[in-house]
Amino acid sequence: MRFDPIVPLPLSWDANGVPYSKTYGDVYHPAAGPGGQARHVFLGGNGLPSRWQGRDRFVVLETGFGLGHNFLATWQAWRDDAQRCARLHFISIEKHPLIRAELAQAHAASEWPALSQALIDSWPPLTPDLHSLIFEDGKVELLLALGDVQAWLPQLMAQVDAFYLDGFAPARNPTMWEPRVFKALARLAAHEATLATWSVARAVRDGLRSAGFRVGQAQGFGAKREMTLARFAPAFTPRRAPARRNPARAGHAPRRHAVIVGAGLAGCATAWALSQQGWTSTLLERQAEPAREGSGNPAGAFHGIVNAQDGAHSRFNRCAALHAQRVISLAVQSGFVAGNLNGLLRLEQLRDVAAMRRSVLTLGLPQDFVRVLDAAQAGEASAMAPGHPAWFYPGGGCVDPAALARHFVERSLGACRFRGSVAVDAIRRVADEWQIFDSGGHLIEQTAHLVLANASEALRLLGDPDWPLRSLRGQVSAVPVAAWPADTPRPRLALSGDGFVLPEMGGQILFGATSSHDDFDVEVRSRDHLANLERLARLCQFERAPRLDALVGRVAWRCSSVDRLPLIGAVALEPSDAKSRRDQTRFIPREPGLYVFIGLGSRGITWCALGARLLASMLAGSPAPLPAGLIDAVDPARFMVRRERKMRASADPSMPAAETGSAHETGG
Repeated sequence: MRFDPIVPLPLSWDANGVPYSKTYGDVYHPAAGPGGQARHVFLGGNGLPSRWQGRDRFVVLETGFGLGHNFLATWQAWRDDAQRCARLHFISIEKHPLIRAELAQAHAASEWPALSQALIDSWPPLTPDLHSLIFEDGKVELLLALGDVQAWLPQLMAQVDAFYLDGFAPARNPTMWEPRVFKALARLAAHEATLATWSVARAVRDGLRSAGFRVGQAQGFGAKREMTLARFAPAFTPRRAPARRNPARAGHAPRRHAVIVGAGLAGCATAWALSQQGWTSTLLERQAEPAREGSGNPAGAFHGIVNAQDGAHSRFNRCAALHAQRVISLAVQSGFVAGNLNGLLRLEQLRDVAAMRRSVLTLGLPQDFVRVLDAAQAGEASAMAPGHPAWFYPGGGCVDPAALARHFVERSLGACRFRGSVAVDAIRRVADEWQIFDSGGHLIEQTAHLVLANASEALRLLGDPDWPLRSLRGQVSAVPVAAWPADTPRPRLALSGDGFVLPEMGGQILFGATSSHDDFDVEVRSRDHLANLERLARLCQFERAPRLDALVGRVAWRCSSVDRLPLIGAVALEPSDAKSRRDQTRFIPREPGLYVFIGLGSRGITWCALGARLLASMLAGSPAPLPAGLIDAVDPARFMVRRERKMRASADPSMPAAETGSAHETGG
């Protein structure tokens, strides 16, 4: 599912000093004030704060973020309540968000100054994505869906406890109040979900009734004499597809503990993400310490992607890069993780500057996500002479991946137990749990929830499923700063293209890297150093390169899928019934309690945080931080679905091909 580019609307003010939208001819809140309306209509109308008290989590969905007052009022009420739920998830949809400067202007005299400033500081680049903003050490989450409400509601994966209907008036913005919107809300509604809105329009009330809500009225706020309240009470509850079931939110109470195999970036990030959901974990690693294999290079880059088609690959990378930027920034600010957050330049050798700018303009990508630089500008930004135009990602950079992995474990605050020097040889399902064995057949751990985050080794444990993955050998090269040619500028920021070179970290400059499959040589090779020097020369356009005898290197293997997307989610089962649907991932049955997070390839730093958040949401039953279309794109069952569609297409050539999301995409 693609979303239209985001078009921010300028903020106006009416004669009474109330924020006003000229486009819709309506105010953002009544003259009596946003705080009073938020507390009376939306909090009070949904029985808050009493309804969330004593609960592990509570989920709110709002149609129309506007200036964010309802979110801030809800967050403040959560803060003030000694019996508050452990975790508050607030999902909000906004088609025309404000730019950061106008948001700050709107909150200049905020009733909640500290919370408003935290929101302004976290305000994301305005891309048509689901932005996950984390507050209160992960206990409060704002999932901000930028785009049209009718496009977004079918893409949200959540079970909502309370709805805030707060778009502009039905007469001014009717598309936000259509029957299909109410039916989409019903799909998301949890058992006994409530709803409140200041509107008492007949069409709104009738639409809610037809969608399964029991509708009533209450005293309104300010100039509104009445408001609408509703409770979800459908005549029947439809069955959820196998991949969309969340036992943690369906009345079951599984023990909130998972065993994770593999302590690279994927496994360590998963332990951290689970801890934010109130889960504990045991992290098993065959090495003595975390991140000693594929995640153990001295440094690595992270950044987004621009592609003219904006398929699943580029959209997933954009979401992941925006999330990585926030997570890595906090890690570097802690002082325990080395990194360079000055941005990243990705050279473009196929398109000229005009074509690059057309792509950015067509997609509506803002400058705080990506900028197009000509060759001279790229050279000035990097302090090198790349000789090509470049995509500049201001939120990109580089970081020490092993330190980042350890930081994830440390941020788990005791919720993760690390067990090193433990080699997992086999797994077996016994009754309702997974048993994990070493090579001697001894039981290592037993758990209801098992996550395999150990790259290609996961395939062996799963019995070598028919997944198109490959293990790639890569060698990076590094030169001590003292051995860098004195007459050659050092890179000021991360530079990538056909290879990469990173700014100085830990006294050395890293560059490379080779990539070869069916290659199992563990030794650092001179010919690979030479290949990396050739890449460096092409990137930097200089004649004098570092000396070969000054280089050190490291070899590691990375697991990559042919469609260049990771595998995140529950392991699929082959349907036993030949008539079972296999044409969509959500209909594929799953191995109970068995998950994978593998196939990160060379993008582990960029993908690990968001991928871990997605996986943790699946286990805990919390709202997913990605739209359904992108969840399907990284679902391990996608390969089964593609085989099924290929077979059907062979039988019926008129069948349209499905989007695979990546294999033929190119771009910055």
